[in-house]
Formats: sequence, structure tokens, C-alpha cells
Amino acid sequence: MNLSTLLKKDSYILVLMMFTVPLASELKFYPLNETFRISFGAPTFFFSLLLLRKMPTVLPGFLTGMAVVGFRILLDSIMQGNFDWAFSFQTHFPSFFYYFTYACLFYVAKMNRFQDRTFIIALIGLVIEILSDFAELIMQYLILKTTITLAGLIEIIIIAFSHSFIVLSFFNMMKLYEAQSKERQVRKRNEHMMMLISNLYEESIHLKKTLRDTENITKKSYDLYKNLNCSENEQIDFSVEDLRRQALKIAGEVHEVKKDNQRIFAGLSKLISDEGPADYMGIHELVNIIVRANEKYARLLEKEIQFVYTIEGTHLHYHVYTILSIINNIVVNAVEVIEDRGTITIFISKEQDAIEFLISDNGPGVAPKHKDLIFKPGFTSKYNHDGNPSTGIGLSYVKEMVEQLEGEVTFQNRPGEKGAIFMIRLPVKHLIEG
Repeated sequence: MNLSTLLKKDSYILVLMMFTVPLASELKFYPLNETFRISFGAPTFFFSLLLLRKMPTVLPGFLTGMAVVGFRILLDSIMQGNFDWAFSFQTHFPSFFYYFTYACLFYVAKMNRFQDRTFIIALIGLVIEILSDFAELIMQYLILKTTITLAGLIEIIIIAFSHSFIVLSFFNMMKLYEAQSKERQVRKRNEHMMMLISNLYEESIHLKKTLRDTENITKKSYDLYKNLNCSENEQIDFSVEDLRRQALKIAGEVHEVKKDNQRIFAGLSKLISDEGPADYMGIHELVNIIVRANEKYARLLEKEIQFVYTIEGTHLHYHVYTILSIINNIVVNAVEVIEDRGTITIFISKEQDAIEFLISDNGPGVAPKHKDLIFKPGFTSKYNHDGNPSTGIGLSYVKEMVEQLEGEVTFQNRPGEKGAIFMIRLPVKHLIEG
């Protein structure tokens, strides 16, 4: 949840406080005198302050204190026949110091640090309420010359204990509800993930079958090629009709592979659409996904790689899978070419109707003899520890995707430094919704 959402939520809580606390404060009784009141406004106020996340509590304390005083004066004007505004204000104004002192002490104690330690919250809340009651009593003594007795002070402490118990009960109930809600969400997500994995497993079985069929077709195609490529002086054991039958059989098997692939593609497409509640996402979130995934990949390869990214300009929400598939391929390639440790920098900017990505690394760079081959399908300069080459389709896929989107992709070695810089420029119209 971002800061603006939190502040908006805090604003709602503040408005609710200014209405509920004055109303709750009218559920009251008077332990000391006819002016000092103990009400349910205190636990309501305490509970509301605990719900605030980013807003400093001094402002809610000030506004709520003013709202309480104003509400009580309004009630006096309605209930009393001969209403004296000055006397009513003088009577109720000390209550403002209770709420304002409470909020200031709450802020000084930094109560949000103890969200998971309810006993400490109750203990500190008890002390804060007693001190706030004293602040109100002192103001009543200075303004109204009211008396303060030891029995009254003891009663205040007892009532403060009860208020802390009430707030602690409600707060624990809220925490329990949140924990149960999170547990339901986690259970639902786990069940969904299990179904997703089972569906992917099913698709992997079909994919394995198509791979086996493709290998058989490749062998038969090569055998047919050898038979057709025999020289005229060699004895051919197959008639033209036999060769035709072989070719027809290969075509049929290719057609079966095509149907299997169509079915697999349909299944995977459905999974992607079902998993995509947000097909379009902000560029900051997309880059964070790429960085987190490749940090894990770098650790898997036992490499120390630092990721740095900068985003400039005002961006719309872009298509998730298009951006991830293109940019992630470049970043993965950079992770693989860096030997032990290094830095990968991602710079994103938006100019008019295009978005530009610059991905640079401090790896070995691109050899001059490979500059014309780097985007060719099957070309690779990366080999694992056993000497096996990579597939060589990552960069060729990037180029094909970028060209389909009417964009351009280029690269160059970093001037005067090790490493390469890949530049991708894409029209925004192909990346945004609609």
C-alpha cells in the first residue's frame, strides 16, 4: 500500500474521530465534581489513535479536542433556556487539554512501535490517560477553581485501568480478525497455487510428448533427406512411392505436433489470463519484479550483482507480460555474462509517445566479431561449466518482439569501460490498455 493511500485512510479515520469521540464522550458520569467527567470518549479516542499509521497524532488530538468542546457548547445552547456562551465555553474548554495532551503524549511515546505488543500499549495508554486527566484537572482548577480530592484521583486511576482494558479488548479483537483474514487469504492463495501447479504439470506432460515427437520427426526428416540426396551411382532401396509415403507420414506427424502445441498454448493462455487480475501495471512495480527475480537468479548462480534503476518521466500503466518478457530477457542475459560480481543499471525514460529502456552491465561486453550475430537465432557465446551452450534464442526473441511492436533495439559496448548497453525504444500506444 503506497503513502497516498495510507494518508487517505488516516484522513477518513480523522473525520470519523471528530464525529464519534464527541458523541461517545456524552456517555458519561462525574466522579469528582459537576464539571470533570469520565466518558467513553477516552477509549474511543485511544482506539482511533491506534488505527492511525502515517499522520502525526498531534493534529487529530487538536481537532478532536476542538470538536468535543464545540459539540458540548452546541448541546448547551440546545438544552439550556438562558444560554450563556462565555460560561459554556469556560466550563468545557478544559476538556480540550485532555485530548490535546493525550495526543501529544501518544506521539512522544511513539505508540505505533508497539502494534504487536498489546500489553505495553495498554500500560502506556494507562499512564497517558492519567496524565491527560491531570492536565484537564489543572486547567479546571486554574479556570473554574474546582477542588481535587484524593478519592477522586484514585477513582480516575481505576477508570483509566478500565478504559485500557476496553481498548485492549477491542484492539486484540481487531488483531485476531486481521490474522484470521490473512490466514484465509494465504490458504486461498495456496490452494490456487496448487491448482495452478497441477495445471502446469499437465501441460508439461503434453509438452514432453511434443518434444519426443519432434525428435522423431527430425530423425525421419533427416533419413528422408539422405535418401533423396543419394548420388545417381548409388543403389536406392526406396521407390518414389515409398519416399512420398515417408514425406506424407512426416507431414501428418508435424500436424499432430501442431495440434498438441495449439492445445498447450490454449491451456497456458488461459492460465495467464486467469492469473492476470492486472494485465497492466505501473512501471515501478514492473521494474521491482524484474529486479527481485534477477537478484534471486544471481544468488542461484553464486554471483554478487547489484541492481540500480532510475525512472524518469510520467508513465501510464503498461502491459505486464510484454514489458517483462522483453526487459527480463536483456537483464537475464546481463546476469549470465557477468562472471562473479558486477552491476546492472536500468534507466527508463518516456519521451512523447515512446518509452526508452537502457540496460547496461559491466560484463565482458560484445566482441566485435559477434556484433552482426548477436540477434541471430541460435547464436550464443555463453557456455555452462560442462561446456554446453545456451539456447541462443533470448536476444533473437527480444528483437522479434520489439520489431513486432514497431520499436527498435540496438546495443553498443560501454565507451572506455567493460560491459554493454542495450537500448530499446517502444511506442507507448502498443503497451497501454485499449
